[in-house]
Amino acid sequence: MAGTKALLTLENFINGKFVPCNSYIDSYDPSTGDVYCRVPNSGKEEIDAAVEAARAAFPGWSARSPQERSQVLHRLADLLEQSLEELAQAESRDQGKTITLARTMDIPRSVQNFRFFASSILHHTSECTQMDHMGCLHYTVRAPVGIGVPPGVVNIVFGTGPRVGEALVSHPEVPLISFTGSQPTAERITQLSAPHCKKLSLELGGKNPAIIFEDANLEECIPTTVKSSFANQGEICLCTSRIFVQKSIYSEFLEKFVEATRMWKVGIPSDPSASMGALISKAHLEKVRSYIKKAQMEGAQILCGEGVDTLHLPHRNQAGYFMLPTVITDIKDESCCMKEEIFGPVTCVVPFDSEEEVIQRANSVKYGLAATVWSSNVGRIHRVAKKLQSGLVWTNCWLIRELNLPFGGMKSSGVGREGAKDSYEFFTEIKTITIKH
Repeated sequence: MAGTKALLTLENFINGKFVPCNSYIDSYDPSTGDVYCRVPNSGKEEIDAAVEAARAAFPGWSARSPQERSQVLHRLADLLEQSLEELAQAESRDQGKTITLARTMDIPRSVQNFRFFASSILHHTSECTQMDHMGCLHYTVRAPVGIGVPPGVVNIVFGTGPRVGEALVSHPEVPLISFTGSQPTAERITQLSAPHCKKLSLELGGKNPAIIFEDANLEECIPTTVKSSFANQGEICLCTSRIFVQKSIYSEFLEKFVEATRMWKVGIPSDPSASMGALISKAHLEKVRSYIKKAQMEGAQILCGEGVDTLHLPHRNQAGYFMLPTVITDIKDESCCMKEEIFGPVTCVVPFDSEEEVIQRANSVKYGLAATVWSSNVGRIHRVAKKLQSGLVWTNCWLIRELNLPFGGMKSSGVGREGAKDSYEFFTEIKTITIKH
């Protein structure tokens, strides 16, 4: 990184060195709306340099033993942990999330991920079979596809999707693509990568339902569902955006949920008491607000939040991209607010009668990433979880992750899975070797 006191200027990181760029893009602090940073507007030239650096680094790095690579990942985890506060401050300022969330979840989770995979790479085994009648022994090995950490192994190139993104995914020397983002972008990536038959791992959007049965423990359900709806301003692909509540407890749930939502404090990211910070950009804030306007035009009710309650902010943050957590009801399943990913602090609450009905309604969207089910009936939990078209189902909880297990979605929520075994298989190519003796 380089820059002046007034404005930070980021540089690309290629072949182990920070490299300036000829063109830059303004990056805004979401909590104030002011430009705080300049980001490289890279293109094909920078991608070519990064790919060449990776190709040169690949033979040496891929030949290192699992033990050596594990040590490197552990060292990276140590460095992240040592800089936790600095990284949390940077993440909060760049993304608008509260410093508390960055400090307690984002950076510690990154440390945990590095340590998990540093350990897991030491314990993989390969398949082996014998064909005595043919005098042959078969075994499999995994050949690395991507690269790891000395100069050229990790390269960071900033830029926009149409310029640097398209140059990267269409580059013939890039063998696989792991992408997290929107479905339209994933469609473009698929189109560009198809002529090269690249491997794809796509973690896309969600329209995640919470199904709350009449025997749910509301004392646990309500605070957890508020969190699952509005954590990180709703800008988590796993956030709840459709809440189905059994009719017999619908009124009680709605009253308590709105009350708890109003307690979910929106404040500047540095405020330790704030539950929610600013949305990522002005354009995204306007997009989220547009969904609320559409819901109102359809006759839905806004019970709290945008346009109903008043948001109080310090003077210097008045131009920031803040909005209150918003609860919508009296809305039809066919509404865009119930079908499309809003990716903001907006959730819809609707009643249902039967188990069969709510399963059908929960599955009636193109997405299938995550779902939560709240009930004290173990048999019902198993039945519903099995029938939901969702890659992840949490019951009586939310966002409890186990890195050994697969992570990913069904339908338009993505292609492939992440996790110990799944990531290992994606980032390597399997090779069968036959030895005749």
